[in-house]
Amino acid sequence: MRKVKIYVTLRESVLDPQGSAVMGSLHKMGYGEVEDLRIGKYMELIVGDSERDIDALVTEMCNRLLTNTVIEDYRYDVEEVVSS
Repeated sequence: MRKVKIYVTLRESVLDPQGSAVMGSLHKMGYGEVEDLRIGKYMELIVGDSERDIDALVTEMCNRLLTNTVIEDYRYDVEEVVSS
């Protein structure tokens, strides 16, 4: 088994109103050091053993369902799950 951690963010060219609102609130709270803030999504999948290539599988799932590839970018990490 493998654990796949997927990080999804809006593309740099896409306006992030939620991120802007949170950054504005941080500034009002006295955290003026924050220069930019983008809101994203995080997903964890546990993928059972398969003959399929894990990278191809994750890419296919992200492109078909888990992300909107028109406005979002994604990256992922794969970890082996050790059974106890």
